Amino acid sequence: MKVLFIGGTGIISSGCAPLAVEKGIDLYLLNRGQTTRPVPKGAHVLKGDIRDINSAKKALGDMKFDVVVNWVAYSPEHIETDLKLFKGRTSQYIFISSASAYQTPPVRLPVTESTPLYNPYWDYSQGKIDCEDRLMKAYREENFPITIVRPSHTYDWTALPFEGGYTVVDRMRKGKKVIVHGDGSSLWVLTHHKDFAKGFVGLLGNSHAIGEAFTITSDELLTWNQIFEITAGAAGSEAQIIHIPSDVIAKFNPSWGAGLLGDKTHSMIFDNSKIKSIVPDFSATIPYSLGVKEIIAWYDADPSRQVVDKNFDKQITAFESAMPR
Repeated sequence: MKVLFIGGTGIISSGCAPLAVEKGIDLYLLNRGQTTRPVPKGAHVLKGDIRDINSAKKALGDMKFDVVVNWVAYSPEHIETDLKLFKGRTSQYIFISSASAYQTPPVRLPVTESTPLYNPYWDYSQGKIDCEDRLMKAYREENFPITIVRPSHTYDWTALPFEGGYTVVDRMRKGKKVIVHGDGSSLWVLTHHKDFAKGFVGLLGNSHAIGEAFTITSDELLTWNQIFEITAGAAGSEAQIIHIPSDVIAKFNPSWGAGLLGDKTHSMIFDNSKIKSIVPDFSATIPYSLGVKEIIAWYDADPSRQVVDKNFDKQITAFESAMPR
């Protein structure tokens, strides 16, 4: 099976590419060659810019693929480019959407693939919804062979799951305060990229996936308080948590607030029955308590990775000053 990943070296896709090669897939990666993550041995790199259709055409030549996966499409304009490039050149086109596209806040849990798509808080999610709408139109009207995948919060060995990254770990180790939005009791799902890959690779070339959407997440549920406490434990410290409402954070830091109000503020529980029904061997087996040890070890292995935001103290002071007394 000949498969093209557009991107292929990001947080999520870097877990899928090695498994695809391991499964015997003839894998091609179309990207600009600017990644810091390794390309799996056996994969072919096509150097080109998907944002420049002429560059992409030059890189692709007259090649056809059994499956094309776009990991880096965020707007309908990106989809239009792909429709021009791949109509008649692939038997399956997989769009990587986002679970943040689901109804926010959710009216009913668990979230399933039939949950409405509606997120009035976050531009990122709205862009993904618009992409899905355009692709469904292409499927219904032109029989363009789409599959939609909606990951939730997926991480690799470099990606801490909260705003501030290593700054938060540094503060934990120094006994300083760290911010958890709300009261920290909302439920969240973190999925290791290698676990995500088990479900995803099973969709490649799968005829039962055409015209369908799939959520792929772990089934492990953690509160945000637990996420911070587990992270602190992996770093050999304790979490001195302060709780700040998401709308207060949004007032002082709109970009951080958009991701909270549009996603992380609300408890999210996902039903993975659909992906398990057509990829029966999908099972998430890496709990966050193990995944975070991998992340801490990666930071500790190289001091140059340990970037600390010295403005964090000022942000905490601003947040606390806005709280009612």
